[in-house]
Amino acid sequence: MKSSPSPAETKTGKHKKNHPALATPTDLSKEATGSIAHAMNVILADVFALYVKTKNFHWHMSGVHFRDYHLMLDEQSAQLFAMTDPIAERIRKLGGTTIKSIGQIAHLQRIRDNDADFVTPEDMLSELCEDNQKLAEELRDAHEVCEEHKDVATTSLIEVWIDEAERRTWFLFEATREHESAQ
Repeated sequence: MKSSPSPAETKTGKHKKNHPALATPTDLSKEATGSIAHAMNVILADVFALYVKTKNFHWHMSGVHFRDYHLMLDEQSAQLFAMTDPIAERIRKLGGTTIKSIGQIAHLQRIRDNDADFVTPEDMLSELCEDNQKLAEELRDAHEVCEEHKDVATTSLIEVWIDEAERRTWFLFEATREHESAQ
């Protein structure tokens, strides 16, 4: 019979034991792989949450800059979605297991959802700007965990993702400044 993780394990993303069939050989300690897998599962949850929010705002964009903002958010959501598989595969390469459900994403995510019926374009861009800044900060925290355990492969990937998050932040920030320069 298949055993499920307890609600506490699902909520934290920490599982006491991986199924033996999912064991992956690594020279990193069990403590290291557990810490890294947890940190990266939380990042993965945040990336999924930010992806969905970015798509939500992409779909519900309105106003005079519709085309520009709609296309920018489409590009940004594609970049976020492209991160998900490398994050999950990196966790698996280390012998960890990844998030398995939307429920688990909801428990782990730190990026807040926005279910409002209407959000102004300016508020959409500002919120995404803040969320991308938060993701960059969280990526730096995960980088520290990986660095502490000498996982240079994961730190390498994270460094690229930090740069991408900073670029998204920059574009979103500059798009909101348009209203300042018109005055």
